[in-house]
This record gives sequence, structure tokens and C-alpha cells, in this order.
Amino acid sequence: MIRENAATRKEMTILQIMDGLRLTLLHYGLWFKEVEYQLGLQTAMELEEETWQTAFPIMMKRMGRILGFEVDSRGIPGRLKEKSDKELQEFLEALSINWLAADGVWFQSVEKNFDMFTAKRCTDICWSRFSPLEAFHIRTLIDLPEEGGLEALEEALKHRLYTNINEHVFERPDERTLIYRMSRCRVQEIRNSKGMEDYPCKSGGIIEYSTFARTIDPAIVTECLACPPDPHPEGWFCSWKFTLP
Repeated sequence: MIRENAATRKEMTILQIMDGLRLTLLHYGLWFKEVEYQLGLQTAMELEEETWQTAFPIMMKRMGRILGFEVDSRGIPGRLKEKSDKELQEFLEALSINWLAADGVWFQSVEKNFDMFTAKRCTDICWSRFSPLEAFHIRTLIDLPEEGGLEALEEALKHRLYTNINEHVFERPDERTLIYRMSRCRVQEIRNSKGMEDYPCKSGGIIEYSTFARTIDPAIVTECLACPPDPHPEGWFCSWKFTLP
């Protein structure tokens, strides 16, 4: 009986640890949401960057001390630096797939408990926040200039989480135009393999790509050339046109 109680307590502690990680992520996100509401999206993104650069090394150093791994001054585990380029790319791909999977499960949960319209409304609003946030992170991470034009946008699009799981192509018809096409899309290909029609992502895509582009350079104008439920050729799923006036 004593062993059972000890095992039960240990299992409960493990569950609390897992839930503590989840609550930490949720609380961090709630802070961002409220700062955005009170101070605006741009200020929230700037303060999130400052907060992350301070909080992340502290949290990782504490976890490393307990779990037995070393971190540098930025909070990056030394073991991660020992991985090969191939292993790091596999890790990045796995993170990207997890991100997309969580997005899909959220959508399915809302759709199952309410309806498709409500789920699409939630996901579109979510993308209106996430897309500029991702663009801001990329611009900061790879040190792109503000108002960097189409060159900066093309470089930023190459660093999205989507890039690690989908395939895309670029075209430059002229110096003031950039065409971006998603030649392979994990979500749509999985649906097609199950005999399902393309997911109608055009409404979310318009929000996603326009807010992403404006975060890189407010002067960029975004136009959807085609995106499901629009018909498209076999060679790509969606196509977007970015121009500078």
C-alpha cells in the first residue's frame, strides 16, 4: 500500500510538471494578449521580444541545473550545439509539424463542439495576430531592415515555420512585384490523400499574408491570385502577389 501511494504521488507530481509547462505557455500568451489590448500590437511585439530575452535564459538555466544540462548566456542548451546540421533541421521540422498539428487540433475542437463557421472565425482572428508576430520575430532574428521592401519580404518568407514542412517557389516579374506560390502544402495533401476536397483557406490566407507583408514593410500591397476554394492547377495550391506602389 505504501508503494502504491508513493507511486501515485510520483505520477501526480509528473502530471503537475507537465501541466506547469502548459500553464507557463498559456500565462505567457495571456500576458501578450493583454499587453496588445492595452498598448497595441506593435508595442506588444516589442515588449515580448524584451521579455523573452530576459526570461528565457533564466528559465533554461534553472531547468538545466535540475535536469543536468548546461546552457549558454542566451539559454541555449550546449547539447543542442553538438547536434549535426541534419539533426538540427530534423528538430526544426518536428517543431514546425507540432506547431501546425496544434493549430489543426484547435480547429477541430472548436468545429466539433460548435461548427465550421465558428472554427474559421477563430482561426482567421488567430492568424491576424500570429502572422505579424511571426514576421516581427523573423525580422528581428535575421536582422532585416525596417521597410526593406520585397527583398526583405522574400527573405522573411523563406524563414517561416511553414517553410520547414511545405514547399514554395518565387517569381520576380519586375522589380516592384513578387509572386509567391505554395507548390506543396502538407494540410491539403493530407486531405487529398484521404479523398477530401481542399480546405477553403482563402479568408485566413488573405489575413495571414497581408499582415505578414505589412509587418515587413507597410508599403507592400498583397493580392490573392488563387487559394482554395478557388480552382488551381496541379503544380501549386495557392499563389500570392506582393507589390510596391
